[in-house]
Amino acid sequence: MTLKDKRVLVTGGAGFIGSHLCRNLVALGAQVYVLVKYNSVIDNVRITSIWNKIIPIEADLRNVDSLRQIQDIKPHIIYHLAAYNHVGDSFSQVSEAIDSNSKGTVNLLESYEHYKRFVYISTSEVYGRQDTVPFIETSKPQPLSPYAVGKYSGELYARLKWLSLNKPIVVLRPFNAYGPYQSPRAITAELIIKCLKGEDIITTEGLQTREFNYVQNLVDGFIAAATVPEAIGQIINLGCGKEISIRDLVQTIHSLTNSSSILKIGELSTRHGEIMRMFCSNELAKNILSWTPTVEHKPGLLRTIEWYKEYLNNYENPSSGLSQLSLSAEATTND
Repeated sequence: MTLKDKRVLVTGGAGFIGSHLCRNLVALGAQVYVLVKYNSVIDNVRITSIWNKIIPIEADLRNVDSLRQIQDIKPHIIYHLAAYNHVGDSFSQVSEAIDSNSKGTVNLLESYEHYKRFVYISTSEVYGRQDTVPFIETSKPQPLSPYAVGKYSGELYARLKWLSLNKPIVVLRPFNAYGPYQSPRAITAELIIKCLKGEDIITTEGLQTREFNYVQNLVDGFIAAATVPEAIGQIINLGCGKEISIRDLVQTIHSLTNSSSILKIGELSTRHGEIMRMFCSNELAKNILSWTPTVEHKPGLLRTIEWYKEYLNNYENPSSGLSQLSLSAEATTND
């Protein structure tokens, strides 16, 4: 199956990974519908460049009535990325995390059932603490945050639809992503911005390891999951399978940005319950999706660093067009 001329609905399409997916779908010739909370380009800045090439659908996954619009769209493909997605904050925003990630997924799956493929974007966080690495799809999930519990609950309901009703559903578990448009609350984006600005970097010893995947690599996997027949009914890790210590990540970004930031590695205590090693086996993705990452970590970081240089130039440079537009709005308000 190809995506050309297919009606594709993307929830969370204005988010970091979702916006990259939407641009790829448009380039492939799909008719792209993006579920957004507000039908406004200002509130969906990541997809500004394709705003006139997509069809925004104003809806909220927690509002069942708003999802009835999907029956009129009759999408061939549904990508479900929308979620409450901050692990740490989910401990203080439990209801929102569970409502969005668990209940919201149930609402979406119940709103329309005549799709050709439903791709549920889960998360590596569902694994929690495992006794062995790399993480494999057959390991028993042990989610350790309200965010992860909600995502795993949504994953279970998606699987229920496949197991009970034979619905064409694929579950993907992407591992840590990075790239242009990522929120500065994510570690790679935060480090790049601090290094570019010359701010001190204060960390733990940084011995814990993670893997980091350039966003385009993950999007390539998402595309394959919607087009490869053998993917239906599968749970598939998406990741490079290469662990990098946080200490090495900090030092690499510091070097690539030629930063003047002072590195204070080891000044913070390791978080209680920290998972010390977290990376995946990607054999299923290779075998079923014929997918392997094409952008290696260092080249991906260099691309991302260049994007954040432009980002800072636009958002923090008083002479940039964006800053001037903001000043113009203030002047109009004061008038």
